[in-house]
Amino acid sequence: MLTVRLPDELEKELEIVTKNRHSTKSAVIITALSEYLARFSQQKSPYEVGKHLFGKHSLGTPDLSSMTKIRYLENLHAKHNH
Repeated sequence: MLTVRLPDELEKELEIVTKNRHSTKSAVIITALSEYLARFSQQKSPYEVGKHLFGKHSLGTPDLSSMTKIRYLENLHAKHNH
C-alpha cells in the first residue's frame, strides 16, 4: 500500500481524467507510473550510448596523459642531441 499526496491542481486534473475515462484514480496512477518506469528503465547511461566509440581512434599509446612529460623530454633530448 502506498499513499501519495498530490498538489491540489494535479488532483483536480486527475479527477477530470478519471471521470472522462470512467476509471479510478488508482488505475490511472498505476498506468502512468508503469509507463514512466518502463521508459526510464530502458534509458541507457551515457557510457552505454558511447562505449562503441571509446578508444576507437587510438593513437596506439594508451598512456599518453600519464607519460606526457616523459615523452616531451625524450623528444626534446632526441632533437638536441643529433
